[in-house]
Amino acid sequence: MRSVTMTTKRGLITDSFKVVKKARNGVTREKRPPPPPSPQKEPESETVHEEELERLRQFDLNWKFGPCTGISRQQRWERAKLHGLSPPEEIKDLLQTHTDLEYNLSLWSEYPL
Repeated sequence: MRSVTMTTKRGLITDSFKVVKKARNGVTREKRPPPPPSPQKEPESETVHEEELERLRQFDLNWKFGPCTGISRQQRWERAKLHGLSPPEEIKDLLQTHTDLEYNLSLWSEYPL
């Protein structure tokens, strides 16, 4: 008996498919125009907003007006006024002009922003 050994070259599966290359016609696709700028707040009003929030944070951190955990800034201001601690009128004005939660809730309020 004769022993036959077959040696076959194993190639890649893609070797059995015809290679097709796409020709470039010199046609270039036009780029999309950039999207129109979104309406943004003026930088000045943004800094005013940040300054107001910083003043409210400083009010939160001032223990002279009592603890601020679990109550709103408005409630804390009124409690401080009731106990004769003379809280800043500026804070009351800010709280009355803005009704956002961002303005009314203290740093340690039980409600997350």
